Amino acid sequence: MTDTAADAADDRGLPSGTAARTAKLASLPLGFAGRAMSGWGRRLSGQGADEVNAEMSAKAAEQLFQVLGTLKGGAMKFGQALSVFEAAVPEEYAAPYREALTKLQSAAPPMPANQTHRVLDEQLGSAWRTRFSRFDDEPAASASIGQVHRAVWHDGREVAVKVQYPGADEALRSDLRQLMRFSRLFQALAPGTEVKPLLAELSDRMNEELDYRGEADYQRAFAAEFDSDPRVVVPKVVASAPKVVVTEWMTGTPLASIINHGDTATRNEAGRLLLEFHYSSPERVRLLHSDPHPGNFMLRDDGKLCVIDFGAVARLPHGIPRGLGEITRLALDGKQDELMSVLREHRFITTTSVKAEDVLAYLAPFTEPLAHRTFTFSRDWLQSQAVRVGDVGSKDFRTGRLLNLPAEYLLIHRTTAGNTGILCQLGAEVAVREIAEKWIPGFAD
Repeated sequence: MTDTAADAADDRGLPSGTAARTAKLASLPLGFAGRAMSGWGRRLSGQGADEVNAEMSAKAAEQLFQVLGTLKGGAMKFGQALSVFEAAVPEEYAAPYREALTKLQSAAPPMPANQTHRVLDEQLGSAWRTRFSRFDDEPAASASIGQVHRAVWHDGREVAVKVQYPGADEALRSDLRQLMRFSRLFQALAPGTEVKPLLAELSDRMNEELDYRGEADYQRAFAAEFDSDPRVVVPKVVASAPKVVVTEWMTGTPLASIINHGDTATRNEAGRLLLEFHYSSPERVRLLHSDPHPGNFMLRDDGKLCVIDFGAVARLPHGIPRGLGEITRLALDGKQDELMSVLREHRFITTTSVKAEDVLAYLAPFTEPLAHRTFTFSRDWLQSQAVRVGDVGSKDFRTGRLLNLPAEYLLIHRTTAGNTGILCQLGAEVAVREIAEKWIPGFAD
């Protein structure tokens, strides 16, 4: 039985399953549009712009996470990706949602044991129980398209068994089709962006997550490269199938807990390890772990950063594109003419209606962490950036709408932004420039 077949209708007679998921997703742009009209009305009646914008943002965030938080599949994946950006929301509005957003990083309704057993029968064979000396039916964690069970392999190793939800493939593809239908809306919001290839790239990557064999192959590559690494550990893969993957069990303190309770030294060390892993992986593995939220990282007792969940990975056969390092360096150095040339070469600019000085003014604040020996990431800094580029009446907002994000940079951009959100949640002080000079091609020369 699939998720969609299991949910015929709720107790109010409303359709559930695919139809309900589509209805919920479709409500988002309509709700945002309705709030915009309401906001204009309140502006006309005398309310201040800041007051109206803050109220609209808070209500939009509430609706967005209420909808995404009830869904599995693609929509919840978007919710998880968005949840790391709560650091960009002003404290008075972020506080009521922080607990709910953190839950999105690791929580979804578990499936019954009999369904779990049925998937294991199909994927590992009817004698799957003989491969384990113990298997806990109660899931230890659950997320967007699968849940994790703790078990002991037949050779005595503690293992994590990730089992895909029945119907997750149908739910994910339904979500993606619905989101693709919003491409015109996204285009209106960001007219300079190549929206269709961007969504197609995201769709391809998310579809890959449905085959756990690919995830297992990625994890094997990371585990081999970081084997015996003094700073990072990746659990080894024990067995894999299309909808089940078995890996070594790891224990540690989740980054979400460090964000909430860690001391300054621990927060700084977690941030340093996270950033070094992020920038070194493309050079070392030719892959980029592209699912940045605190639920996928733990700090072990031996001081190593443990990284899990390799379902979303960007393939970078040549490492981080050199153009990205050049753009960052030129923006940092204020060389606007050279900057415009490189931006055009790499299709970040596809129009003639944008001025060099406006582009430099837009990008320069983002390079601030690289301008110092160390930089302390903070919610205030991220909020200031969000306000700067999100104010619809500002020059930076208009400039941002004229810039394009090439599809091949999508996961790099999303992952970097997500990790920056985690660093700001941690409030970590990190030697960013030293890491960038070591691992980002084109930045130091």
